Amino acid sequence: MPPLAALAVAVVAVSTSAILIRWSHAPSSVAAFYRVLFTTVLLAPFAVVRYRQQFAHLSTRDWLVAVASGLALAAHFAAWFESLAWTSVAASVTLVQTQPVFVAVGAVWLLGERLNRPMALGIAVALVGSVLLSVGDFLSGGAFAGANPLYGNTLALLGALAAAGYVLAGRSLRQRLPLVPYVIVVYTVSAAGLLAWTVGQGASLGPYPPREWLLFLGMAVGPGIFGHTVVNWALAHVESSVVSVTLVGEPVGSTLLALVLLGEVPAAMTAVGGGVVLAGIVLTARSRPSPG
Repeated sequence: MPPLAALAVAVVAVSTSAILIRWSHAPSSVAAFYRVLFTTVLLAPFAVVRYRQQFAHLSTRDWLVAVASGLALAAHFAAWFESLAWTSVAASVTLVQTQPVFVAVGAVWLLGERLNRPMALGIAVALVGSVLLSVGDFLSGGAFAGANPLYGNTLALLGALAAAGYVLAGRSLRQRLPLVPYVIVVYTVSAAGLLAWTVGQGASLGPYPPREWLLFLGMAVGPGIFGHTVVNWALAHVESSVVSVTLVGEPVGSTLLALVLLGEVPAAMTAVGGGVVLAGIVLTARSRPSPG
């Protein structure tokens, strides 16, 4: 499949994630754990058969990097899944997609990349949009009864920050490892971190009705394999800036699905703020130099 077509499939797949999470009645930590666990289990046989030798060559440093990356990914899922219980799908998915902005800032501070003017402008635009979006969600009283949009939006931003840490921590390892061994190692660590978080919260790992297990599996197959795993594959064939810009389609797709399937109509200022955030993400992503 051509890389751009694969990216289109990935955007559709990841757009379903927030809807599947909302449909689940399980605690957010449990849903996050089973999503990562099932994704790992589905990919593991392929990894063992085809890439067994790759695992044997991982150094101690590689494992430390994998642990850091996997724990950051676990924090991303824990924060973002929980955010969807408190704020609208439109706000949560848009704010968690500010990851490229945090990656750009982190690359300047940690990797010595230069912050050019378009990048600085993109970061500023995304920040302004985030404020507008959060104010709009707050003034609307939340998208559903009992919502706390300020808390939910904060969790979504923390999820974006953690996702940026996952990208930055795992970048060097991803350059040395093929896709499948890389995601197996990182997803395994992430699943272990989410399991510890779930048990620490006292949440039950089961039993759940068949509907919940189907939703967990759907999260793994759709957003997990056809979504994020395909995105990781595309990064080897398409510039990272193109991939980052393409992924801004997720908030649009998720918002439309939430409108149709959940009856969530975003407030006017939420929609405006979301548009400004997406513009800032696009500008930041397109202005970043490709990693050499």
